[in-house]
Parts: sequence; C-alpha cells; structure tokens
Amino acid sequence: MADHRIKQITLDERTIMWRNADVEQERRIAIFDLIEQNSFRPHREYPDGYAGPYLLDIAVEEGRLVLALAREDGSPLETLILSLGTLRRPIRDYFAICDSYYDAIRNATPAQIETVDMARRGIHNDAANLLKERLGGKIDVDFDTARRLFTLICVLHIRG
Repeated sequence: MADHRIKQITLDERTIMWRNADVEQERRIAIFDLIEQNSFRPHREYPDGYAGPYLLDIAVEEGRLVLALAREDGSPLETLILSLGTLRRPIRDYFAICDSYYDAIRNATPAQIETVDMARRGIHNDAANLLKERLGGKIDVDFDTARRLFTLICVLHIRG
C-alpha cells in the first residue's frame, strides 16, 4: 500500500554553520509540521515497488541541494541532486525579510510587524512554488510540503 509521505527528516549538521534561537525555532517547527502532514511522491518506480513512507536527508554540497531518500528501514532508495541556482535569490530575499521581521518584532508597532510579515509570507510562498517547479518531474510535493522544505533549505544556508 502506498504511503507517499516523509516519515523522518534530517539536515546535514555539517552544513549548518550558525544558529540562533529564531532560526532553531523555525527549524523545529518546519520539521514538526512536515512530519505531521506532508505529501511526497517520487516519480521513480523502485524495482521492489516501494511507495513510502520515506526517510529524507537534506544537505547542500558544492552549491547543490542533495536529497537522499531511504526506505522506512533506512535502506537507501535514491539520491537526487539539484542545482540551487534558481533558489539563490529567493533564499537571499527570505533572509533579508526575516531579519526585518525579527527586528520589527522587537522594535515596531503591530501594524508595521503585520506589513513585514505579509511580505515575508509572500516571499516564502513564491519560493515554495519555485521549489515545486524545481522538483517537478522528480518528486511531487504539495504546496505546504514545499514551503516547509524551503524553510529547511534556508537553514542549511545560514552563515554566522
């Protein structure tokens, strides 16, 4: 029976160079929400007919996104490597708006916080749609799954 979802997700700890409390909270929430509800369906049909659930390890190596998929028992299925070129600008924009958002939380009026938060969500949504496109033909994900995966990709790009 098919179970097209991510059951467990890990980030390459070697890639994460720096964290603060805000980033750590975003990471925890994204992973929790992703495990609770996601849609993740690789296009490749595996010889044994395996159809989930999946263990997913995400890393960034040499400017590429590495998605290592495994079966529930931990045995490897496949590794997908995608160029991050088209995601570089959305990642940069997302970092900039998040900095503004966290600054606004500490120093701005509720109306100003709401304005910055709306911009942050807009950038995040656009990036999720772009990620869905980049995964197209390889893995089908729903919008919320793409959004949470984008958050985790950003965590892997943070530098102190």
